[in-house]
Amino acid sequence: MTEWVDAFLRHLAIEKGASSHTLRAYRSDLNDFRSFVTRVGGARAERDLPGVVDARMIRAWLVDLHARRLAPASVGRRLAALRAWLRFLVRRGVVRANPARDVRSPRLPRKLASFLPIDEATALCDPRRSSGARRERDLAIVELLWASGLRVSELAGLALDDVERGERTLRVLGKGGKERIVPFGGGAARALETYLVTRGDGRGPLFRNARGGRLTSRSMHTIVRRMARRAGIERRVTPHTLRHTFATHLLDAGADLRMIQELLGHARLTTTQRYTHVSGDQLMRVYDQAHPRAHAAGATRARRIASGASG
Repeated sequence: MTEWVDAFLRHLAIEKGASSHTLRAYRSDLNDFRSFVTRVGGARAERDLPGVVDARMIRAWLVDLHARRLAPASVGRRLAALRAWLRFLVRRGVVRANPARDVRSPRLPRKLASFLPIDEATALCDPRRSSGARRERDLAIVELLWASGLRVSELAGLALDDVERGERTLRVLGKGGKERIVPFGGGAARALETYLVTRGDGRGPLFRNARGGRLTSRSMHTIVRRMARRAGIERRVTPHTLRHTFATHLLDAGADLRMIQELLGHARLTTTQRYTHVSGDQLMRVYDQAHPRAHAAGATRARRIASGASG
């Protein structure tokens, strides 16, 4: 099995542009399946992989994952990894069919992505909230995350040459090696210019650590959490929270969902829809502009409903 897992991962890396994080996750998931087969079927079953894989074996593995109290999302991810591997083997003629196609993924609870209202996002980016030797850098990070909607890995991967300061755009290398151009606004531009004065000239990573190396995604998570605490925000705030916030605020202002999809670098519109929220304020603006009876007595009730009041 190992040789076909290695071939699959090479395929993902070279032809699909998968990240090292994705490759590690796929290898871990497939190794877990192999360990399960060995445990229940012995060394002979492991030796005969992938030819002995069938739907019954896959379902037994899922039962084992549930028994180990893995979250439904983790179980679904492992099944997706196995399904992708078997699909690869079918295309290579190693196996005749993909039995994982007949196995249903666990149903996931639908969660609304968290985001910050405008006042909290503004407080987060208040220069008076930042302190310390790296305050200009840290402020530029949160400003750019809110202004651009970048994934934290994308922001950490930026080089100084990727920033077009005059045009206020970033050249971003996203998932699958796809490049896109993302604009950013005046607040982020001012914070970035202030930071670049302290950063100094020279090519290399846009955001540096104290030793001059590239600032990692993990460090950016720490910076965002620290600045959120200083802003008095009690909920958990991550760089992904600011990505959700970016999408939600654009949608609230009337931006087209497909435009937001392009800015976020999503391959599917359904992914973008999970990042967005319709606020009560936007709901009432649309109602007031579009409904012929918006200013009648019924509008008062609609406002109560939008704000969550009973009635």
